[in-house]
Amino acid sequence: MKYTISIDQPQQQYIQITAFFHSALDTLEFHLPSWRPGRYELGNFAKNVKDLRVFDVDSKKRLEINKISKDCWQVATEGSKEIRVEYRYYAADLNAGSSFLSEEQLYVNPVNCFVFSKEQFSESVELELNIPSFWEIATSMRKNGTTLLVDNFDELADSPFICSAQLQHDEYTVEDTLFHLWFNGESKPDWELLKKDFTAFTKAQIDKFGEFPVAEYHFLFQILPYKAYHGVEHCKSTVIALGPSYAIFGDEYKELLGVSSHELYHTWNVKAIRPIDMQPYDFTKENYSQLGYICEGVTTYMGDLFLLKSGVFSLKQYLKEFNNQLQKHFDNFGRFNYSVAESSFDTWLDGYVPGVPDRKVSIYTEGCLLAFVTDVRILRATKNHYGLDEVMKRLYYDFALKGKGVSESDYKEVLENISGISFDDLFTDYIHGTRPYESILVDCLEYLGLSMEHVPSASYSAGKLGFKAVKTTSKVTAIYPGSPAYLGGLMIDDEVISVNGIKVTSDLDNWLGYFVDEEKNLVVHRTGKHIALRLPEVQRYFYCDYTVIAMDQAIASQKKAFEAWKK
Repeated sequence: MKYTISIDQPQQQYIQITAFFHSALDTLEFHLPSWRPGRYELGNFAKNVKDLRVFDVDSKKRLEINKISKDCWQVATEGSKEIRVEYRYYAADLNAGSSFLSEEQLYVNPVNCFVFSKEQFSESVELELNIPSFWEIATSMRKNGTTLLVDNFDELADSPFICSAQLQHDEYTVEDTLFHLWFNGESKPDWELLKKDFTAFTKAQIDKFGEFPVAEYHFLFQILPYKAYHGVEHCKSTVIALGPSYAIFGDEYKELLGVSSHELYHTWNVKAIRPIDMQPYDFTKENYSQLGYICEGVTTYMGDLFLLKSGVFSLKQYLKEFNNQLQKHFDNFGRFNYSVAESSFDTWLDGYVPGVPDRKVSIYTEGCLLAFVTDVRILRATKNHYGLDEVMKRLYYDFALKGKGVSESDYKEVLENISGISFDDLFTDYIHGTRPYESILVDCLEYLGLSMEHVPSASYSAGKLGFKAVKTTSKVTAIYPGSPAYLGGLMIDDEVISVNGIKVTSDLDNWLGYFVDEEKNLVVHRTGKHIALRLPEVQRYFYCDYTVIAMDQAIASQKKAFEAWKK
């Protein structure tokens, strides 16, 4: 298979793509992928395709095409031996998973925009780039000048690339594996700090698995001038979008470390250890799976934990990230309605946005907390000899390296074989059920000499009235069931205009607190109208702030368990 890319008028943000297919049959079907790995929702990439035409290569005759589904086309080949598909793809989304074209760069995630035929899916691929001669190319694909080479379409779909004159590059090596660091955009990388920290968490992960799945790996960083945080895993690379530029090696450096460790761990978990429902990927339709708590939950937990294990994060820094997951869990009342397994299946419906209030949970957050519980249960059962990392190691060698997908029963069996205990309750009550997590979290934290505390939210609106709002706009984002806000008729997206007759802007909490122990008369802006609401003051609290801290008087067994956990 062969593809070419041209960017004649980059300001229009259309990539010109040509694809060549053999045509042994009377009709040929070619597809644009319906989704992309790393985001388990329909992508509808075909909406970005314009001016699609098909020609016979020899006669240059234009052939008739018929679109038979949202992202599949059928061509009457009319005896043609080779056909040429031409189209333009609109690339205007600059994040870690899309494609983007401007006068400064060409950034392509091939799964977004390259058509394929099932008949030639396994053939080797050559991609020719018509780009400015002074641009560099950052990619995991083999390079021959401006031609990129891969073994098949699956590898092409999993191999993003950045072409730009702004690219900055350095590298480090761990256990004979070369790791590339590519920065694109306005950035001033602290190479020595990067290589020290990246070497540490990379080595820690490789040490636990025993080997790295590929010979060479590329971190592709898109550094943006505005707030951004997004990462997408690939077999031999990751794309990470972060911003703003001035904070990347300041306040946001911990975010760079967190997302990088997370995406690196995906090289084993998901790119190698793959749910049986996605082995192999089928790009033509949804690949439904209930195992998001393994794919993203275990990865979220392990990504942060390896920063602690490697010494890159202090315990205080690690617990800050853990506390963020706790807070998200307790703030989401979907945990009483939908299990993490059900929520995993339904990412294909509404993606990764919260969706309707209190309906579902996050596979990242719930999966992370359940991975922590699983890890500690294994530690306790094996007298601190094994943890969840041993489970993942066995899944890698016994399944991934043998080309086998992992089912839930496979995962449960490995857990129980290593620990020697039953995990029936975890799967029935928590993974597939909606039983509250408090007791199992407290139990596992105490085993490590840690304790979970909670206090009423410091925000008056959240703690006393039961609603959360954006500080700058006073727009309501969440409401606690049964709270004064709930009973008083407040709605999501209401914008609070005034409190007891006084206009509010970014000082909503101040005015609510000023009228402490008084009834609150609010005026809100809702769908073009001003609505008056009355919120009673009650003697109880609603939203709370959750934190995990180290016990002051941890006993010897707790200290021993803690050291084994972070080893």
